[in-house]
Amino acid sequence: MISVFVVFRKLFRAIRIGFADPTFRGTVQLAVVLILAGTLFYARVEHWTLFHSLYFSVTTLTTVGYGDFSPETEVGRAFTIFYVLIGLGVVLSMVTQIAGHATKRNHSA
Repeated sequence: MISVFVVFRKLFRAIRIGFADPTFRGTVQLAVVLILAGTLFYARVEHWTLFHSLYFSVTTLTTVGYGDFSPETEVGRAFTIFYVLIGLGVVLSMVTQIAGHATKRNHSA
């Protein structure tokens, strides 16, 4: 249990340090905008609750995709194609930057 705490502590430090980097801030802002856009889109088009829409947006962009929700409309499916293609790169870039800041922190500690 202590190891989980240590990992999360390092993760949050890396994120905090990352916010000093304008590129990292921009990537996080873009990821937040994409998740909010997806949430609002799915709530409106698929008639899901905001929470279900947020859940689907996050699980889709992080490639978890449990399969418990999927778009039923053609518009929703078409949006999801582009949403994944654009959003996956943004989320991957953000995770890569977090990992980079975490390893920089580990080497300096």
